[in-house]
Amino acid sequence: MPEIVELLASPVHRFEGRPSDGPAPAPPGELVDHVRVRAGLGIAGDRYFGRPAHHDASVTVISQESLPPGTGLVAVRRNILIAGLPVDDLIGSVLTLDSGDGPVRLRVNRRAHPCAWMDVTVGPGAWKALRGKGGIRCTPLDDGVLRVGPVRAEVS
Repeated sequence: MPEIVELLASPVHRFEGRPSDGPAPAPPGELVDHVRVRAGLGIAGDRYFGRPAHHDASVTVISQESLPPGTGLVAVRRNILIAGLPVDDLIGSVLTLDSGDGPVRLRVNRRAHPCAWMDVTVGPGAWKALRGKGGIRCTPLDDGVLRVGPVRAEVS
């Protein structure tokens, strides 16, 4: 069964300026045990929540298997880290996740391409290594809650 390994809802954008300058400090509490998803808006408390320019990309998902061991969401700045579910080829589908509080459907719109920051936050060579495996950008179709732990996943 797939598992939600980590959830991130950060109120700030930490990758500004040049990667060689390093990321801004992480605010306390951005890694959480659950998130509240709002249809068409994203994750409550996240930096992209309700932003018009990010409606089709307000929730991001990445597969743990795409990352080097020990790498988490703080390094890659996605919202949902999921194990046991390859997500990078789901473009154009609807991914439904249910971690126990009811299903949350996510329309998978496009890939979440890695950037040069990955060489700083993940490690040298990560930017190239993550091309095609940087996760997906989604629009939430339902209100709901997602939690860390086992998750039922369906693709339609």
